[in-house]
Amino acid sequence: MTSPEFVQISPAVRQFAERLHGLFIDGAQVSAHSKLRLEVFDPARGECLATTADADEQDVDAAVASARRAFDTRVWRGLRPADRERVLLRLADLLEAHAEEFAQLETLNQGKSINVSRGVEVGASVEYVRYMAGWATKLEGETLDVSIPVPPGTRYTAFTRKEPVGVVAGIVPWNFPLMIAIWKLVPALAAGCSIVIKPSPETPLTALRLAELATEAGVPPGVFNVVTGGTVCGAALAAHPGINKISFTGSTPTGKLVATAAVQNMTRFSLELGGKNPAVMLADVDVDQGVQGILLGGLFNQGQVCAAASRIYVHRSKYRQIADGLSDAVRSMTLGPGLDPAAEVNPLVSARHRDRVLQHIAQARADGLRFLTGGEPVEQPGYYVRPVVIADAPPDAAIVRDEVFGPVLVVMPFDDPLEAVRLANNSPYGLAASLWSNDMKAVLNLVPEMEAGTVWVNTHVPLDPGMPFGGFKQSGIGREFGRHAVEGFTETKSVCIAH
Repeated sequence: MTSPEFVQISPAVRQFAERLHGLFIDGAQVSAHSKLRLEVFDPARGECLATTADADEQDVDAAVASARRAFDTRVWRGLRPADRERVLLRLADLLEAHAEEFAQLETLNQGKSINVSRGVEVGASVEYVRYMAGWATKLEGETLDVSIPVPPGTRYTAFTRKEPVGVVAGIVPWNFPLMIAIWKLVPALAAGCSIVIKPSPETPLTALRLAELATEAGVPPGVFNVVTGGTVCGAALAAHPGINKISFTGSTPTGKLVATAAVQNMTRFSLELGGKNPAVMLADVDVDQGVQGILLGGLFNQGQVCAAASRIYVHRSKYRQIADGLSDAVRSMTLGPGLDPAAEVNPLVSARHRDRVLQHIAQARADGLRFLTGGEPVEQPGYYVRPVVIADAPPDAAIVRDEVFGPVLVVMPFDDPLEAVRLANNSPYGLAASLWSNDMKAVLNLVPEMEAGTVWVNTHVPLDPGMPFGGFKQSGIGREFGRHAVEGFTETKSVCIAH
């Protein structure tokens, strides 16, 4: 039975999905050299939604050559910074005007709730574009008071310049396809670079539509290109000698392969990788706030979030209340397609990923772990997994160590806050963490001990365009957002003048 509020897909979205999609190179859709096609699925039904080109090495060459021509001829980086800013602001306006179209397309292709697509994929992306557009006019160098002693009597003036790094490869994951593409595209353009975006083969549609919108906004041909494809395409892009910077978001194992390929050409790279993120709840945690916070921080987008809370450490005095509160809340959650705004649990992105998550859950059962709720099979079309709450798992359990990237919460007790921090840090990952307490002295003492790129307090998972985001340890290299993001697409040049 569908909800009476079930979203009806617009004809424009249907028509776009049904196109014979090629690649977007040099300002227009073009046919791929590769004759292979990729099927794109609707996760809610498990049915083919569209097909796109499965690009090969020649297709990647063509896209990189287009971006290189645009960079070398200065059609974008040669504009006044204020003019680049205006184009990016027009892109934000167009994205806002087409918000419902993008939201529906993302929900159809990725499976997430239409509420998330509207509010986060599109709404937060519009705000990000407007924020980052302003950096086009704010990049700056510095003057240097140098003390060069030779030749005697010579005076020097020295300063630095921030210059665009060149041609960028942006490799985008499937969990937030539009938003993360924009995280790479807009700071690169603000810095004056050209870019080739490769979306995930599971979720390529919004990147292709975004490229059309960017051209309409005034981004010159060749400055923004999109290649769709699988491993051949991705490997060719990561290893391409014409790329000056790779910005990759995805799993840690794939990120290591990207970094290895990049180093062969000394290509600059930034990696935003996986996480197995802890939430630590001290003895004074507000139980209701903690339960609601973990439902959002751990199950947002079905747990398909690199920063999602998945290891929940609770002081023993509140452990039973938090564990029972989470399991009761999860048990009551309604399951349904993303186009039903009332559905609280939506499908995972693909059959392959659903099966991977189910394997993690099966291993936890085989390990004899205690399930408070969830994990039962879903007997309906689509790629659904019911959320799981597991209690009292030992620190070395696979479900505690491995990134599941799905709707699985593991709740464990502790007696001493330093013990909780030790357990929280006992991971090869270090992307994010959260502390839950109203004792600010305790919180501020523990924050420096947490090995994570972001530490939230009494919340988990919200981001802001001005707040740096990235990981410690095997969760990545570099930072997204704010000055860090745009400067990551620049080189620093020193200029020294003798006079």
